[in-house]
Amino acid sequence: MFSRFVAGGLILLVTAFLATLLGMIVGTVIGMIAGYAGGKTDAVLMRLNDVLLAFPQLIFAMLAIVIFGPSATVLVLVIGLTHAPRIARVARAATLDVTNEDYILAAQMYSVPHRRILTQEVAPNITGPLAVEAGLRLTYSIGSIASLSFLGLGIQPPAADWGLMINENRIALSLEPWGVLLPVAAVAVLTIGTNMLADATARATATTATVAKRGKDRDAEPQLQPKHDPIRHDG
Repeated sequence: MFSRFVAGGLILLVTAFLATLLGMIVGTVIGMIAGYAGGKTDAVLMRLNDVLLAFPQLIFAMLAIVIFGPSATVLVLVIGLTHAPRIARVARAATLDVTNEDYILAAQMYSVPHRRILTQEVAPNITGPLAVEAGLRLTYSIGSIASLSFLGLGIQPPAADWGLMINENRIALSLEPWGVLLPVAAVAVLTIGTNMLADATARATATTATVAKRGKDRDAEPQLQPKHDPIRHDG
């Protein structure tokens, strides 16, 4: 049982990580393009994004899995693509915060290609909010995949998964409670741990941003110099 439990946790964690990675890539690209381009491009992308956000994530995932069949690949694609609209909003907001910075305006003034500006100037300066969002999305991915596996729409036997183990062992809950309690506790600890990691990343990012802003404001303060030489009194 213990080996199956460890294998189920590994499968769940890898699947959740891949789904989160897919969502981060797609959502970040869409959000950066919308925030940097602005105008009609921003309006069209964000309106389409709002349409996708109107669909409940778990119900949309269940519908797609019923149509295409339950498999790990479909699970990663569905969960990742349902994360993308939410990540896109965070990436767009972070991009808007840096598009008016001097280094972006200087790059545009020297006709640096937009793709290079996005990859070398914008992307490195929005990693803080995206890191926090990645932690939150990983938490939601773990819960969503475990829920779908419990419903029989996720990882299929003979593969192991904590949600699937809960479903398989719930009949013998009164006889062998550890078969259910152990994966339930593991899912809870894993989601709480990733959530705490996201909170720590958010605090660290906020602290770094505050220190950087104070240093920037200090450098921008004008140095007051006396307009005239001080009067000297000879004794």
